[in-house]
Amino acid sequence: MERMALGKAITAGLRAAMDRDPRVVLMGEDIGKLGGVFRVTDGLQKDFGEDRVIDTPLAEAGIVGTATGMALRGYRPVCEIQFNGFVYPAVNQIVTQLAKLRARSRGRLSVPVVIRMPAGGGIGSVEHHSESPEALFAHVAGLRVVTPASAHDAYWMVQQSIASADPVLFLEPERRYWEKGDVDVDLAPGQVTPLHRARVLRAGTDATVVAYGPTVRLALDAAAAAAEDGTQLEVVDLRSISPMDVDTVAESVQRTGRLVVVQEAPTFFGAGAELAARVQERCFYSLEAPVQRVGGFHVPYPVARVEEHYLPGIDRVLDAVDRALAA
Repeated sequence: MERMALGKAITAGLRAAMDRDPRVVLMGEDIGKLGGVFRVTDGLQKDFGEDRVIDTPLAEAGIVGTATGMALRGYRPVCEIQFNGFVYPAVNQIVTQLAKLRARSRGRLSVPVVIRMPAGGGIGSVEHHSESPEALFAHVAGLRVVTPASAHDAYWMVQQSIASADPVLFLEPERRYWEKGDVDVDLAPGQVTPLHRARVLRAGTDATVVAYGPTVRLALDAAAAAAEDGTQLEVVDLRSISPMDVDTVAESVQRTGRLVVVQEAPTFFGAGAELAARVQERCFYSLEAPVQRVGGFHVPYPVARVEEHYLPGIDRVLDAVDRALAA
């Protein structure tokens, strides 16, 4: 067991994948000597060389397009998009090529590309640096979308993503990069939670709170606060947005009878809306109250001065829990 920050756990996971498979190649802006804006690739170019940790021009479409071609030739590229809002020049490559090639070739081709990207807010930055674009990409068939919430998951999920035969969008909660946690680096493959399976982090009986990425810590803090008033919340880390593990969530909701979904992204057309609809279909006769959603507002991401009013906090989560319990 080792203790490390979430960002450094991703570094360690990348290093383990590169040690294990010489086909793993990293690509991105300033990821080599600088080690990336958040220093996630720090030291990797020094150890693996410029042929495997490649500093690219400022051209996201070129990065993803090149990675797609390399994947078709047998490599397993891992692209870093410097900030979440910089991904949009590459959307054409991601949506029309990367996500479609397996279906277009009737399964004869695979494009095992991982696109790493910091996501969410909480770092005092502005639009293009603090957005949550997961719903945009989850809508694209052929593309997997995952996000770790702990150092342990960050270490293993990045390796599982690299091993996937399908392209994976790997969203890293940027305000959690420096939060430390225990990482069991010695697990056997069969002991690691599957990449697309949700996990119950805290058992409870009164309501289920589902979160992913940066809001998992918020959900756990809200559950701890609620427990002081005698309310027992079950907290589920969704981990994978596409595909979505509705089975684990439904099993929880069938026990508690209530569901609150927490995300940083706007609730309008968000991942929480999809989960709410699926739970309503599966658990209609178990639900004691309407599903509650907590998230950002349907506006462009605000300036840092008012960021705290945009992002969901404990009060908004507990208010949603109260509404669910009052129904």
